[in-house]
Amino acid sequence: MSETPGDVVIRPYDSSDADAFWELKRGFELGIGEGTGGDDKLSTYEAKLTDDYRTRYLSWVDRCGTEDPGCVVVAEATGDGETEAEESELVGYAFVLPEEMTFIWDAAVLNEIFLAPDYRGTGVADELMEAVLDHARSQDLPLDRMVLDVDEANDRARAFYERYGFDHWGELVARDL
Repeated sequence: MSETPGDVVIRPYDSSDADAFWELKRGFELGIGEGTGGDDKLSTYEAKLTDDYRTRYLSWVDRCGTEDPGCVVVAEATGDGETEAEESELVGYAFVLPEEMTFIWDAAVLNEIFLAPDYRGTGVADELMEAVLDHARSQDLPLDRMVLDVDEANDRARAFYERYGFDHWGELVARDL
């Protein structure tokens, strides 16, 4: 565990985090369409956030965390607990695919990283990134690199990844099934 500015602790995900983690995941998914693809993109991501998807996704997160402890980390803002508003809350997460999945891209894969808007620009995203980079370095990778998918219109995310030395490497293309 590491401490970050503002009493935020970076720690491994635990299944007891599921409800708060899901709210962050919703923020991640809804943020994907925000300002980067119009209403069609946003509605596509909104539509997938069903109860069934929630159950399946959280089950998968649990399995990944069990199979490769540390591949999913959370940022927990800690309070002193004296008032309800000062209790601990999850404010972000980062998710590197488990080691057994590194053959998907022959590298570590940063599946998701998300930070609640109120904590952006505080250094917490840097702590999350360092935690997943450290974890990826511990994986037995076919190629010593980390890959991720980022929308070319998401200037803030692209600048964050460039700060960490990520370079354009190929192009991801997609089609409907």
